[in-house]
Amino acid sequence: MLKRMRADTQTHGAANWQRALARLFGSWVHAVSPATLRADAMAGLLGAVLVLPQGIAFAMLAGLPPEYGLYTAVVPCIVAALFGSSWHVMSGPTNANSLALFAMLSPLAFAFSPAYIQLALAVTVMVGIMQWLIGALRLGSLANFISPAALFGFTSGAAILIGVYALPDLLGLAPAGHHGAAAVLEHVASQLSHAQPAAVLIAAITALVAWGIRYFKPRWPYMLLGLVAATALSWLWFHWASTVPVLPAKALRTVGQIATPWPRFELPHIAWSAVPDLLGLAFALTIVALGQAISIAKAVAARSGQRIDANREFRGQGLSNIVGGFFSCYVSCGSMNRSMPNLQAGARTPLAAVFSALLLLLLVALSSSLLAQIPMAALAALLLLVAIALLDMARWRQLFRLSRTEFAVALATLVATVTIRLEMAILLGTLLSLMSFLYRTSKPAMRTMGFDGWGPQRQFVVLDDVQRSAPHVLPECPQLKLLRMEGEVYFGATQHVADTLHALRHAPHVQKHLLVMGKSMNFIDLAGAELWEAELTARRAIGGDLYFHRPRPEVIKMWKTTGFTRLLGPEHQFPDKRSAIATIFSKLDRSICSSCTARIFWECQSLPPATPRSGTP
Repeated sequence: MLKRMRADTQTHGAANWQRALARLFGSWVHAVSPATLRADAMAGLLGAVLVLPQGIAFAMLAGLPPEYGLYTAVVPCIVAALFGSSWHVMSGPTNANSLALFAMLSPLAFAFSPAYIQLALAVTVMVGIMQWLIGALRLGSLANFISPAALFGFTSGAAILIGVYALPDLLGLAPAGHHGAAAVLEHVASQLSHAQPAAVLIAAITALVAWGIRYFKPRWPYMLLGLVAATALSWLWFHWASTVPVLPAKALRTVGQIATPWPRFELPHIAWSAVPDLLGLAFALTIVALGQAISIAKAVAARSGQRIDANREFRGQGLSNIVGGFFSCYVSCGSMNRSMPNLQAGARTPLAAVFSALLLLLLVALSSSLLAQIPMAALAALLLLVAIALLDMARWRQLFRLSRTEFAVALATLVATVTIRLEMAILLGTLLSLMSFLYRTSKPAMRTMGFDGWGPQRQFVVLDDVQRSAPHVLPECPQLKLLRMEGEVYFGATQHVADTLHALRHAPHVQKHLLVMGKSMNFIDLAGAELWEAELTARRAIGGDLYFHRPRPEVIKMWKTTGFTRLLGPEHQFPDKRSAIATIFSKLDRSICSSCTARIFWECQSLPPATPRSGTP
């Protein structure tokens, strides 16, 4: 008995412990088993291999020493995986974040300098706090206002900047003395005659090897194999330079010794006077990081079938940047280049990301001397491949074909990304997207409806979409206008709706009665309610009236709040078209009906034959 009680107590305690872990980390803790651990370990090995060259390249792009990219692939990767929402997203350094960080901080300090590194770490902590607050306050829906077109334009602009900033290393030139795409291009143009053939050759071979492997063996780690080929050539170059002096060995600049990325705690050291400037930059970086994070999480979830909690994802990303900023990591977020392969490699739980980070430490510890021999020209070639892939010309063509407005937003964001500060480019793209949305919704469709014939199964049709002279399409009733309202009637749309209604009331042959089919009128605000009240007054002033067919509950609720329901009267709202037309028909002017030849309603059959009015031909 005592043994059974002890066993029950242990079982109950284990269950409580599991529930506590599930609340802290997520429901995936219940799925962990020896089989999932094996699958996650194999997927983690692939993730470590993939992030090794990317971490080095992206850190250099961010203006940081290469080991900082590896730091960022360890600590944030573990924290975001354990505390985020997605089971398969791998966080770490990304090209967009790296480029954005460099573009925003380079005016404040020289890249690779100690002051620059401290600014990067401080901004990372600020970004993490903002991300965590967004998730904690359950404001994850804010990510929905980051237009895909604006994000795509920013990504494409970042791709151009990646390619431009990679040119000096690719050509073996000294870094440009000034920042900005125009300054770098001017520097490259002026120094082109001093380009080092050795660097160009290494870059070309790296690109060809990586591109060829990606094309013929897409599942292979093409970036890593490209770097292996480049490093081998670099080693041969240095060893043969003395005996085969075709080109000077100094033409090949290498990464140099890389410290093993063991996490170490470090408080960012910045002047308090710099905090206001950094807050603005951190906000822009937060927009970039969250836009990428939620887009990647949703894309991966669409493949895995998992449901994403945006607020939990933001909290996890925020916590990863807060912790990472104190452990020599810069801004991180989910990476599509590693998340999709992680899913395809069979990852079952977020522990795959944990394995990836730990295995990366092991790989760097065992190969630090080899990593030091990586030529900078090879990294530049890989960045150029990344830039070409990010441009995605096929999607640009598709966007131009499907939506000229979205194309214009993306193009404007691209131009702004290349020419002005990146945080302003992102805000500009988001603002343009919101403006285009407001413009579209400010002109809701108001379609004239009619019947497609006399048959018993006749349907309502949009008369604006068909030829009025087409056979079987009936004319309109001269007294009753059938109008379908599509869209929201809010303050930004009231002018368009009011102008359309005014034109209907002042037409040469005015239809005094108006039946609004409101099933697609999703929402109205106070301005919209006042507009319908004004229309009701105007209709009754000319001897007609206003009616509604199937107004939505949200609309009725607003009408009741403003008192419009009392003015309109419940008998002016109908659940179906048949009862609406039957009721309104009884209020039509019979003198007009007597000479009408349209007779489109079934109720018109009860009228005597039409007699032309005096003077009518």
